[in-house]
Amino acid sequence: MSKAEKLDRLIADQLKAELPREAVIGRQVIVLEQTSSTNDAILDFACPQRPAVASLPAVASAKEGPPSLVDEGLVLFAEHQTAGRGQRGNRWDSAAGKGLWFSILLRPEIQLSDSGRLTIWAIEAISEVIRFQFGLEPAVKLPNDVQLYGHKVAGVLVEMRALDKGPHLAVVGIGINVNQCRDDFPTELQDRAISLTMALGRVVDRQNFAVALLRNLDLTYREKFSKAGVVSNSHPAPTTTYDKREAKFRTA
Repeated sequence: MSKAEKLDRLIADQLKAELPREAVIGRQVIVLEQTSSTNDAILDFACPQRPAVASLPAVASAKEGPPSLVDEGLVLFAEHQTAGRGQRGNRWDSAAGKGLWFSILLRPEIQLSDSGRLTIWAIEAISEVIRFQFGLEPAVKLPNDVQLYGHKVAGVLVEMRALDKGPHLAVVGIGINVNQCRDDFPTELQDRAISLTMALGRVVDRQNFAVALLRNLDLTYREKFSKAGVVSNSHPAPTTTYDKREAKFRTA
């Protein structure tokens, strides 16, 4: 790993500290060095009866322990995925330290048949952050992609588990190409994939970008899916604004 990559590490405590106190998404943030798939890894945390994956024991031994099924808002990042998954069983290439590869554990108030609503929510939230953070104009390509200039920059994979009591369990997996150059992609993807760095001509601060993403994902999730987003008139929900001078999302 290069010196530049070591300096651009995702730091879980700092990510969580930048989120509003009332946030649902980001109640707990975990960053793994490597895992097979963040969707699989987050389910290992949420469902202790599942077989553990090799990369989890060090984190799972933390004092607070793994979350239970009733918890939602856990976000799990991996600096590298060895078997990232895309739509229809396709493999998602996840260059180490170059993108944002993460999954979110949720319990939305929807039926299994409505899981597509979560996909639309996620790709729209990602697109909005890319637009306001970088002045780019992403396009949504259904069912689950975000594109720049006709090339894939991000994808979403939603997996739901039926539960007898309470809202069903949903895992929203997100992959975003951030700092790759063309040669970082496999040959077969070089004409179809793009990164933010390739589009902008400069390196992106992944930590700051991740904060902006989590803030917008949290706000829009609470508005659309979560009972936690329902507040009294005397305590209005935070709104997302964009300050071009600071080039970041903030809550007001």
